[in-house]
Amino acid sequence: MYKRLVILSVIILVAICGLIWMGYYSIRIRAQGMEGTRLGEFAAVAEQIRQDVKRKLDEFMQTEQNRAYTDYQYYYVPETIAPGQQQMPVLRSPLGGRLDHGLAYGNFQIEPDGMVTTPNEQFEQTQVAAGADAQLRTEALANRLNIENNLLPVLNGTASGSLKVNLYGAGGYASPIPGADRVIASAKGSTPQGRQGKNFPIESLQAQGQKTQVIEQKRSVVERNIASNTATQMQQRAQKEVAPQVPPTQPPPSEQTQAETVQVRIEPFVPLVVPGEQAGQNVFGGQVFLLRHVQIEDNHFLQGFQLNEERLIEEVEESASRLMRDGMSFELAGTGETGDGDDVAYAAILDFGFGDLVLNLKEVDPDWIRNQINHLQLWYFSTVGVVLFAVALALVSLWSNATAQIRLARKKDDFISAVSHELRTPLTSIRMYAEMLEKKWVKSQDKAAEYYRNMRQESERLSRLVENVLDFSRIQRGRKKYTFNMGDINECIAHVVEMMAPWAGQRGFSIRMELGTIAPSAFDSDAVTQVVMNLLDNAIKYARDAEDKTITVRTASDGRFVLIEVEDHGPGILLRQRNKIFEAFYRSGAEATRETTGTGLGLALVKKFVEAHDGFVEIVNVRPTGAIFRVGLPARIR
Repeated sequence: MYKRLVILSVIILVAICGLIWMGYYSIRIRAQGMEGTRLGEFAAVAEQIRQDVKRKLDEFMQTEQNRAYTDYQYYYVPETIAPGQQQMPVLRSPLGGRLDHGLAYGNFQIEPDGMVTTPNEQFEQTQVAAGADAQLRTEALANRLNIENNLLPVLNGTASGSLKVNLYGAGGYASPIPGADRVIASAKGSTPQGRQGKNFPIESLQAQGQKTQVIEQKRSVVERNIASNTATQMQQRAQKEVAPQVPPTQPPPSEQTQAETVQVRIEPFVPLVVPGEQAGQNVFGGQVFLLRHVQIEDNHFLQGFQLNEERLIEEVEESASRLMRDGMSFELAGTGETGDGDDVAYAAILDFGFGDLVLNLKEVDPDWIRNQINHLQLWYFSTVGVVLFAVALALVSLWSNATAQIRLARKKDDFISAVSHELRTPLTSIRMYAEMLEKKWVKSQDKAAEYYRNMRQESERLSRLVENVLDFSRIQRGRKKYTFNMGDINECIAHVVEMMAPWAGQRGFSIRMELGTIAPSAFDSDAVTQVVMNLLDNAIKYARDAEDKTITVRTASDGRFVLIEVEDHGPGILLRQRNKIFEAFYRSGAEATRETTGTGLGLALVKKFVEAHDGFVEIVNVRPTGAIFRVGLPARIR
């Protein structure tokens, strides 16, 4: 035995050493995997934000690209004019009345001579305005001055460090704007030192992939729109006392050769970063303008707007707030800013082509992974402790095995003792009554009838005991056969109650039946009889000290199962014993001191019979005392 213990101890010691090494290595791998997984989650969130921001910008640029060129004028003539209509209606530009339109701010139009017009300025109006109109006029004037002072010098090549972008080339207008992407170097954001980041391009504001629009309009409408805009320009020049500089054009074709429609060519928007007085405050290192070239026959002009950086940042923050996952937060750093690099887990660089926005993704709890690893280590060391405890259990296992063998032998002895006792009691009673009747010691016929009745009851009790043992033996060997026939379960139960009532009456019990309406069903009558008899016998045994010695037998149906209930008012069943009482040979207490009789097979057979019917058996304690054994048999209909 000691040799076996030594061998077992060595094997377990080697296993523990291997487990400790593998556990330590696995925790390291797990920590790296969690960091990689979390980094992947941050990258996935950054990609979702990129797609959401790109979707918003795509929708915005689609709207602006499809916007009619006449929207950039103060007045315009609608295309829907009835044939032969002499008086053309003039409508107010939909861009008038405010400067900001989504991500666009201060829409404007630049003529070839550098004259700037906007949908919010009409110089023929009085200079006196009040309230909101005065504020709008002030803002519109400031917007136009910004264009004249900052954008036009870049386009003309007079700004410091800029390339000249001519409105007219040797053969006309040079489009798209040459050198626009090199007018000013895009200010790139930087990622926090030591942190991982990735470039996320958003090409929505670039001209790549966009197509030039070519539309047909009535000549009369186009000429009226040009004339309307020209009148406004002349008034503007008159106020500024600037002589008009009209580029050389070809002489107009004769009226005979003029077509009824005019082609309007609208090219995609091109971004342009322009320095200004407050360029350092811009997130892209300068003001971002988006310009497009519009050509109507020999007329060329630029249209565009300034990108509303504040609104763009709000849209990015809205997407980030909506797409953040649990345990994540974000910080949108300005151009050239790095933010707090200590708690930045991932830096997503939103690259718009002309500049970047750095979206720093952070952990709400920077120690989250460390805490998870600590938690894992706790479980690991707990497991090692359990293994060490298992070593002690292994050393005690031999004693446990010996104890189990002793317990099994005692269980067999208890069963033999119980069976012997159960057989001896009815046999003794039968022999006593038979001997008294044989020797004619009973003079009264009533007394003799009582003895005969007792002999019959003891014989039935003996038969039940023997039948239980035989049934259990057949079940254990798999030889128990069941015969399912259609019948009335209530009738079967009533027969059992009638048979058990005298024996219960001798022990002071009364059996009450509450039989519900049950449709005929297929069942094994012998098995159901044995189930009810064993449940009644169990109730009589364990409720012997109850004040209320009424046993109730009920039947009911819920459509799927036929329910049989046996209720007593005994001490009830402890929760920890509910599963054990259906085990074979189980009886509470020691055999020598047990007050109740039985072999421990009754309830075990009840469970076996019910399971053979594909049913169930359960126990429900009732108040103040008692228990209900509920049996459910499937309602089989052939």
